[in-house]
Amino acid sequence: MALRKACVERKTKETAIAIDLVVDGSGKYAIETPVNFFTHMLESFARHGLFDLKIKAVGDVHIDQHHSVEDVGIVLGQVFKDALKDKKGIQRSGFFAFPMDEALALVAVDLSGRPFLQYDAKFKRRMCGDLDTDVLEDFFQGFAMSLQANVAIRMNYGRSDHHKVEAIFKAFAKAMLMACSVEPRLKGEVQSTKGVL
Repeated sequence: MALRKACVERKTKETAIAIDLVVDGSGKYAIETPVNFFTHMLESFARHGLFDLKIKAVGDVHIDQHHSVEDVGIVLGQVFKDALKDKKGIQRSGFFAFPMDEALALVAVDLSGRPFLQYDAKFKRRMCGDLDTDVLEDFFQGFAMSLQANVAIRMNYGRSDHHKVEAIFKAFAKAMLMACSVEPRLKGEVQSTKGVL
């Protein structure tokens, strides 16, 4: 099977983002964003999803983090969409419950072609490190819309906001790993009674 990979660049007056992705990777990463904690979460995503991921993102964080974080989600969704092409032979859906000490996150994804985000995660503080937790929903919304995927995120419980955010990203990685994985029994067909996703 050919290596599933793609590169996407997006430039606006607010951000400039370039992402290289190898779906069938080993978890290697080189990630630069203007928000250190967000960078750390994207590194966890790459490592736990076994995706080779290069991200270079710059943006107008002197105004707000919203544009940068949301646009990374948009470009990340697009690069997965381009790499997976017609989605033939893949599992299509995936889910994972990830415990991070006292926190537990549940994430489910369906690469159905029908974008929707269900997001239920609350934090004690607005800031986690240097990351504005208020923009996390915008990141996942951008990802879901761009990839045209159904993404459901639930933070069941947790004390530490750091642990809660990290559990979400690790569960997200594992759910995407499962959804993108090839199922040999499909014999290259699409996992849908419609025959197309």
